[in-house]
Amino acid sequence: MQYELDTIDRSLLTILQRDASLSVDTLSEQVGLSRNACWRRIKALERAGVIKGRVILVDPEKLGLGLTVLVLIRSNTHDARSMNDLTRAVQAMPEIVGAYRMTGDLDYVLRVRVADVPAYDAFYKRLIARVSVSDISASFVMEEIKETTAVPV
Repeated sequence: MQYELDTIDRSLLTILQRDASLSVDTLSEQVGLSRNACWRRIKALERAGVIKGRVILVDPEKLGLGLTVLVLIRSNTHDARSMNDLTRAVQAMPEIVGAYRMTGDLDYVLRVRVADVPAYDAFYKRLIARVSVSDISASFVMEEIKETTAVPV
């Protein structure tokens, strides 16, 4: 069910998506509400599940994870067991930072963060040992043009 946002909710979400560490006092000033009214709005958005959590964004390159790989997978089978195997592998492999079940020619697309091509090769070998696939290919990201966690509100 879609949550109905008003202008103040949209402003709060836009600001919080840029910097969730801001104090309620700072937020209330920016959206023109009292501190308590602002706090109540944020809590209501959390209770409704609109705000799912608050995180710290880490620069992967500073941690030696400078290579992003898009892994394209076609499955051998499309049964519940195969889907569960892939789901378990995705959950167990921290290099996978995004996983999507697709329509069309591909069954899955994985977004993977690793240090370099040898690290990807090691990841690849661990993945295919866990998941049965009919075809798997990878595209290495040459340049990140846009990467964001913010959704338009």
